[in-house]
Amino acid sequence: MARVTIFDKTNLPSRYSTTGPQRAPHRSYYYAMGLTSDDIKKPFVGVVTTWNEAAPCNIALGRQAQAVKRGVVKAGGTPREFTTITVTDGIAMGHQGMKSSLVSREVIADSTELTVRGHAYDALVGLAGCDKSLPGLMMAMVRLNVPAVFMYGGSILPGKFRGRDVTVQDVFEAVGKHAVGAMSDADLDELERVACPSAGSCGGQFTANTMACVSEAIGLALPGSAGTPAPYEARDAWAEQSGEAVMELLANRTRPRDIVTLKALENAARVVACSGGSTNGALHLPALAHEAGIKFDLHDVAEIFRSTPYIADLKPAGQYVMKDLADVGGVPLIMRALLDGGFLHGDCITVTGRTIAQNLESFPWRPDQTIVRATTNPITEVGGVVGLKGTLAPEGAIVKIAGLPSLKFRGPARCFDCEEDAMQAVQERKYEDGEVLVIRYEGPKGGPGMREMLGVTSALYGQGKGDAVALITDGRFSGATRGFCIGHVGPEAQVGGPIGLLRNGDIIAIDAEKGTMDVELSEEELAKRRAEWKPRPTYYAAGTLWKYAQTVGSAEKGAVTHPGGAAEVHVYADI
Repeated sequence: MARVTIFDKTNLPSRYSTTGPQRAPHRSYYYAMGLTSDDIKKPFVGVVTTWNEAAPCNIALGRQAQAVKRGVVKAGGTPREFTTITVTDGIAMGHQGMKSSLVSREVIADSTELTVRGHAYDALVGLAGCDKSLPGLMMAMVRLNVPAVFMYGGSILPGKFRGRDVTVQDVFEAVGKHAVGAMSDADLDELERVACPSAGSCGGQFTANTMACVSEAIGLALPGSAGTPAPYEARDAWAEQSGEAVMELLANRTRPRDIVTLKALENAARVVACSGGSTNGALHLPALAHEAGIKFDLHDVAEIFRSTPYIADLKPAGQYVMKDLADVGGVPLIMRALLDGGFLHGDCITVTGRTIAQNLESFPWRPDQTIVRATTNPITEVGGVVGLKGTLAPEGAIVKIAGLPSLKFRGPARCFDCEEDAMQAVQERKYEDGEVLVIRYEGPKGGPGMREMLGVTSALYGQGKGDAVALITDGRFSGATRGFCIGHVGPEAQVGGPIGLLRNGDIIAIDAEKGTMDVELSEEELAKRRAEWKPRPTYYAAGTLWKYAQTVGSAEKGAVTHPGGAAEVHVYADI
């Protein structure tokens, strides 16, 4: 039974829209929607989802929102549902639409902030499905700093193709096989029809599931809530409990910035690393830190990645998907292993009102399963994702090393100034084994929007060349990417970074063991090229992408677009 608290609205934001004779016009709107006088006197809780019909990632969120609202009502609040956008990477991938993906993270955070500010809501529950919507909603929660609970919409069930589990990653890689005649039209058609059998986000440890793990590890989601697949009715129970939990946080005046501390961010980075998570985690964690005014950049994330063992055997590098993990204990099982191994700060507070260590008392270690190993018996000693730095990436870069047969690569550059040119070259086999394919002018400013390159990397794997070449970009890689693929190279080409000075044939040396990436050119040669370099004119001279390019910062700092918590003179929650 949920605890029902009688709230005094004197210090709550909703007093500005509901209390006193001067707010009679405001209240009349609420009466028009069927609210009672008692409803209006209660705290107003925003329930935001990224529901849409763009993809299966988001399609179940509308149903789950109704369960959240029931929980809010049971615990003495008045829910106010609203939606915001999301751009689904699986649909946007491989064409100009992908430029909208990372930009959508900022629009999600900004639009959620504006809705809460404009309507003076007292608390927030956010439900998200696809990749950028998860960090976007969590960023808004930290920015607003009203009591808040995040809930993942859940992953998709694995598809079945001729007796084996498949995900959308298999379909992307099948395109590469089809291009070289290794898969027939009929086989490709059969695979695409069965790969995604239900509602929910991509099933492997790609960006959505990585950030779902982050939501629990950082303390903004109820422990265990991220694992249950989207189609299961149990998700509604998690949603209702999330609605109840936010009212408890409001009663206790516990806010996101009480939860999202430096130690909590470190916990989240550990979970990303040990699970072979998406390299996008190294972009979103600094952005979350930025909202709280905490310094935690790519290099801080990379340091934690390097000192964390890789223990969870999840796709794309491993064998299992999120449903399999949920069956043996979910994200808490990963966190249990890390805590027992001394890799987690167990004293961090969470949305339960209890600490990480206290929450995990209910989740004992499961020695009978094979998906997550103890830290004393890791898959590899080093985390599944590591950072790189050197003459080619003075501001750093990031690479997923989980599953790589070798952590070193040296070869001549073959340069492309956009993803499309690289994709055409790969499809036409206009590259050589041992080369380093360079895709530039795809960074936050240069894209604009920092596209992911899953189409290119999947085509390479489909051709059986995933281990024969390396690929570097100032753009990003999907969480489904595998192979020696290095993203977030900074400074990006558009601002004159070394990646923009490369020429075909320049020798690039990568050492993921040491954490280095260098171009074998003298400082004098680089300086000469820099003096001759000119920025590339943008194709986007108006609209949202232009506006984004004017404000976005480097990937090193999370590709953020405003000064962040450190520059605040007031916080919304205190109005």
